[in-house]
Amino acid sequence: MPAHKTTREVGTHCPYCALQCAMTLQITERPNGAVTVDGAGPASPEITVQGAEFPTNRGRLCRKGSTAAELLSSRHDRLRSPLIAETDDEGERGFREASWEEALDHIADRLRSIQAAHGRDAVGVFGSGSLTNEKTYALGKFARVALGTAQIDYNGRFCMSSAAKASTEVFGLDRGLPFPLTDLDAACTVLLLGSNVADTMPPFVQHLEGARSKGGLIVVDPRRSTTAELTAEGAGLHVAPAPGGDLVLLLALANVLFEEGYTDQRYLAQRVSGTEEFRRSTAAWWPERAQAATGVGADQIRFIARRLGSAAVRARHGGDPVFILTGRGVEQHRDGTDTARAAISLALILGLPGGRGGYGTLTGQGNGQGGRELGQKSDQLPGLRSITSPTDRAHIAEVWGVAPDSIPGPGTPATQLLHTMGTRTEKGPEGIRALLVHGSNVAVSAPDSSRVLQNLRALDLLVVADFFLSETAAEADVVLPVLQWAEEEGTMTSLEGRLLRRRRAVDPPPGSRSELWIFAELARRLGTPTGFPTDPAEVFEEIRRATAGASADYSAMSWELLDTGHAGYWPHPTTGEPSADTGRPGGPELTSTGEPIIGTPRMFTSRFAHPDGRAALRGIRPRGQAAPGAAELTFTTGRLMEHYQSGNQTRRVPALDAAHPQVTVQVHPATARQFGLTEHGLAVVENAQGALTAKVVLDAGIRADTIFSPFHFGGRGAANLLTRGLTDPDSKMPEFKNTPVRIRPATALEAAA
Repeated sequence: MPAHKTTREVGTHCPYCALQCAMTLQITERPNGAVTVDGAGPASPEITVQGAEFPTNRGRLCRKGSTAAELLSSRHDRLRSPLIAETDDEGERGFREASWEEALDHIADRLRSIQAAHGRDAVGVFGSGSLTNEKTYALGKFARVALGTAQIDYNGRFCMSSAAKASTEVFGLDRGLPFPLTDLDAACTVLLLGSNVADTMPPFVQHLEGARSKGGLIVVDPRRSTTAELTAEGAGLHVAPAPGGDLVLLLALANVLFEEGYTDQRYLAQRVSGTEEFRRSTAAWWPERAQAATGVGADQIRFIARRLGSAAVRARHGGDPVFILTGRGVEQHRDGTDTARAAISLALILGLPGGRGGYGTLTGQGNGQGGRELGQKSDQLPGLRSITSPTDRAHIAEVWGVAPDSIPGPGTPATQLLHTMGTRTEKGPEGIRALLVHGSNVAVSAPDSSRVLQNLRALDLLVVADFFLSETAAEADVVLPVLQWAEEEGTMTSLEGRLLRRRRAVDPPPGSRSELWIFAELARRLGTPTGFPTDPAEVFEEIRRATAGASADYSAMSWELLDTGHAGYWPHPTTGEPSADTGRPGGPELTSTGEPIIGTPRMFTSRFAHPDGRAALRGIRPRGQAAPGAAELTFTTGRLMEHYQSGNQTRRVPALDAAHPQVTVQVHPATARQFGLTEHGLAVVENAQGALTAKVVLDAGIRADTIFSPFHFGGRGAANLLTRGLTDPDSKMPEFKNTPVRIRPATALEAAA
């Protein structure tokens, strides 16, 4: 007789992007404890959608989400015990397995020694927008309390910091989408700049169908991406400015709106300050002048402005809403904050935010929103609190049980942290001497990655916590195996500011441990006077107290309440007083389908988050982009459908890896002829930072002065070998999208390497 087996289902959310699509893991349990699904491999549960009622994905999953359970299989190089690096008699470096006791004792001893010799700030911590809220919070607390270091930042600095800075400056608050994603369904016009959602978060596309059906989807991208293709056949318009031209384009659109009377004067008078200053800064960018700077025709600029303006006028009189959305393409420049501010300003002069549409920015990483608001950012404490505010420091100190003056001040932003670590000068050490990395693969994802790799090797101690041996973990002195998504409990905050429960579905491999446990064990060894809970629910209770009264207020959420429905939007204070943004009581209400709505799904309906309740505009003046030199092109990076971040997960899923198994460079056919390139041949892309060897893909949809590669690969295929350490002066975001390079056919020797 066949062995008895049972099947159970666990509802959870996808481990990839910030949509955090709902899904169900179907797990077959056999008497011997094995977890199997026919055809999926050992310990690999089957994934189905959780149901069409979840509004973000409505029963749809992309290729990454639908294959996510492959990561739970034992056959994908899963780390199963701590590893300590050592060098043999021949000078070869390798790893040996160690017990947890030995590994943690070794780390604690080295940390004490380094800080005793070089000071508290000689140790740095690098986090991730993929960590749960509980791990994010605990990591920031561990850095500042157990280590006493100011030197903590995270990989969200590479993908959200410019829009976050701009939103804080203009709105007074940073929430990626200050409205539910489903609000986009009714839109008549959507201006989407610098985001290829059809590849990076495919279930998002269904929310653009309303705008497409009305011919109102406008996509701004220097290449004809999969998202730009959605504008075909009367569905909208694709605009291809020169890389770095988005800022001038936005100012030119605002110029036309002011000059032709499309602005909402009543809204501006009641809810916005600084309008005249912003208007004066747009006066210099009439369409004909902007055409020369952007490569977008003056007539096309006027057409887009009039489309937006007339749609906004109709929206004021009960028509369909209008939205302006931005992604990394407008942010990852030296003027990324100004460009995001220009997009927000455009939305404000049309009177959109707070009811007739709005502005939103599309967070990339799974917990990109929660990751930047719960304390791992170098200048913030939990709840989007400022680390320089005495009031905020006092509140967090009380929660942590420490003195306010014991909490370190602002640390060094990510790029600068990585580019100075391990370096020495005649005066002594310049950067940190030890680094703890959690959930990030900086050897691939950071700009000027050759420099980062060199600096990693110069550290006195590198500790990496991961579930696979990433390129960064391969350089570590100690590697700690940790839990992944379906093996742990926790919460995530999606791009909508929606809190979601992540649930444990399967047992982790023997030998792996929760990072909460690791923080607690290291803190104990370091003699930390305050506790570090290891239960995620207990950590969440501490998050509630830490964020109470803050901008990102989680205090009225609860572990149990998040199990009663899908929606839980911050801010949601415990007071029960009517929200300044919604006018509704803080307690739960129901949607038309009976789903509890917790918190504030729509922000800014009556006031913005500045003390005077008004949005704050000011003048924006482009600094000017350095044009590529003779025989140079502009190199830009991004992701393809099957890719996610540095590839540490998706490169291990056979179906995803087979779709794009090697690095490619997308080139216009005319550019290929100019430089002697052939389709499917190998090309070398190079500059002063390094060289990348990639297969040529011809694409007539990309600008002739621009080439594109995914940043998904490591080694000689790493796109960030070429990107520079230049950053936006306000947000400190790297300039990934505008790198001058040369391109040529690979030599026979280079092709064979």
